[in-house]
Amino acid sequence: MSETRHFVNEGFGWECKRCRAAGADEEAPPAALPRFFREGEAEAGAQRLSTHALARWADGSRTTLRCPGCGAEEGVGG
Repeated sequence: MSETRHFVNEGFGWECKRCRAAGADEEAPPAALPRFFREGEAEAGAQRLSTHALARWADGSRTTLRCPGCGAEEGVGG
């Protein structure tokens, strides 16, 4: 696991710690249906990703992460 001051990466992408904690307080989607029925190209209902805290690269050289939710920004090596 990689971790910085504002972001954490557990193997599937950098997540904002602040937005991740805020998302944990929200109601979790029902566990009765498999994840592919709740996300992506599901035919009915509102599509909902399992995490809203995924960060994006703020620059072309991929050295700075930015959270689209709260705007947190941080350099991550490179």
